[in-house]
Amino acid sequence: MIETVKNLGKKMIALCITMLFLAEVPAQEIALQLYSLRNQMKTDVEKYHEIIDQWGIRYIEGGGTYDMPMKAYKDLLEKYDLQLISVGGSYEEMRDNPQAVIAKAKAFGAKYIVTFWIPHTSGLFGEKEAKAAVEVLNKAGKLVQDAGLVYCYHPHGYEFKPYETGTLFDYMAANATYFDFQLDIFWAQMGGVDPLALLNKYPEKFPLLHLKDRKPGTQGTSDGTGDVETNVVLGTGDIDIAAIIRKAKEIGVEYLIIEDESSRSVSQIPQSVFYINSILNE
Repeated sequence: MIETVKNLGKKMIALCITMLFLAEVPAQEIALQLYSLRNQMKTDVEKYHEIIDQWGIRYIEGGGTYDMPMKAYKDLLEKYDLQLISVGGSYEEMRDNPQAVIAKAKAFGAKYIVTFWIPHTSGLFGEKEAKAAVEVLNKAGKLVQDAGLVYCYHPHGYEFKPYETGTLFDYMAANATYFDFQLDIFWAQMGGVDPLALLNKYPEKFPLLHLKDRKPGTQGTSDGTGDVETNVVLGTGDIDIAAIIRKAKEIGVEYLIIEDESSRSVSQIPQSVFYINSILNE
């Protein structure tokens, strides 16, 4: 009897430890970058928000209201049970008036602010531009952090040019005091680096991922440009999406954000949602 109680006690302790461990590992949530539906929103804003809901997506990344008053747009999000988790803030906005973007994020109840592009002459992003950008991003990021939010920069491929013993991105990551990164795995691959290797190298730098797959045979670029029609259903391209999702789950990436810039996005997005869930639920 005593041994049985002891064994039961050990099992309870083990169960509690397991539950505690699971509680500390955040669940990955699927989100959608609304740019994926930029053309569709021109025809019927409410219809396509309803479709997002029908796809089983609860979280979205955007920041605009499609010419609707803020209250009306927020009512639309509530109607379809959608939460805006991230808003875009251009480099110029974050340099010149970050408080306005912070106010917009708070109005939406968004946790993240993301800058998607550093202005530069095409093909000429180098050490000078990277150092200037880090200064701007850190200055804005401090204000974002003080406001209780998280600021991320979204590399587009030109940041992966060689620099010293690594890349310009390595320089930016090493000097990112007040900002994190949103890794777009398509643009990392286009820029000539392995996105999975980046996740392994910087497991604490990427609270957000943009998931998009690339048509096999697509040529890489170093200037942040590419044919949007090379975006294919997740798991059907030449990027190891499954391994990336598994790694994201392991390191606690908070949101897996689908971005499909192709003209086939409406048919491809639900297939990509199914694929992500199949890997997360292995």
